[in-house]
Amino acid sequence: MLSIVIPIHNEERSILPLYDRLTAVLDALARPYEILFVDDASTDRSFELLANLVETDGNLKVIRLRRNFGQTAALSAGFHESKGDVVVAMDGDLQHAPEDIPALLKKIGEGYDIASGWRKHRVDNAISRKLPSRVANWLMAKASGMALRDFGTTFKAYRAEILKDVNLYGELHRFIPALASFYGARVAEVPIQNVQRANGGSHYGIGRTFRVLFDIVTIKFLLKYFTRPMHFFGTLGLIGTGFGGAIMTWLLVEKILGYDIVAEHGPLMIAGALLLLGGMMMFSTGLIGEMMMRTYFESQDRRIYAVREILTRKQRGVPGGR
Repeated sequence: MLSIVIPIHNEERSILPLYDRLTAVLDALARPYEILFVDDASTDRSFELLANLVETDGNLKVIRLRRNFGQTAALSAGFHESKGDVVVAMDGDLQHAPEDIPALLKKIGEGYDIASGWRKHRVDNAISRKLPSRVANWLMAKASGMALRDFGTTFKAYRAEILKDVNLYGELHRFIPALASFYGARVAEVPIQNVQRANGGSHYGIGRTFRVLFDIVTIKFLLKYFTRPMHFFGTLGLIGTGFGGAIMTWLLVEKILGYDIVAEHGPLMIAGALLLLGGMMMFSTGLIGEMMMRTYFESQDRRIYAVREILTRKQRGVPGGR
């Protein structure tokens, strides 16, 4: 079973051409499929068109969100409603060619858990899109340890079980391969077409680059310190407490020797006190993080690992047995 998840927001001019091309590709695959359009509170005729299509196609499902929650939430809603063993996510503005879906599925068939699209030849504006994207991709590759060249595209194919281990918040949909790598997902890149939008304009601008930087920091923390927050906060706490303690100890000795430390070392005393206090707060934050992490995993019966398969030796039948 194959599920195609497509978030939609004010794409009325693209819906019908996309649907025609998509169904032609899926019918040629000769395998069961479903198409899930997620209408992220469009204000044009997008939902009306989708509602009409549902009446004529039993493989089509339309999910309408109550308000504009954003692309990550729309994708999450589609993933939750999908029934397929393999889930393909793509945009609804025709920048992703449905004809590239077989190439993504081929990589999944080769044993990969995620087939990620790679816009090898981008047609976007060099200043507002290409350069920020290249910088963000480089930073993301360094932060996650994954040698992907295009984290930003939505066009990806996933094994359904991989998506069950990934919870999406904020704008983390573009970082699903990095999040899935925490559970050992095998990821392959597949060159895909990148064409200009046929209608309308992009919903994203250069301002999104700054939000991506915050997401990169979040991903770095989640991948490295999610199950051991004390290693992060404890290190900062140790540094702060060490320097602060050393400064305050030295000032105490100066005070005992009769020096007026307030007049002579007032700023240094304040800095030492702040470092000492900040270090203790970091230790406390680390301890609270450890308790929250354990509560999260134990209360939901989640595991900090993911099993790909279990092999056992097959037992031979007992001679003379029935």
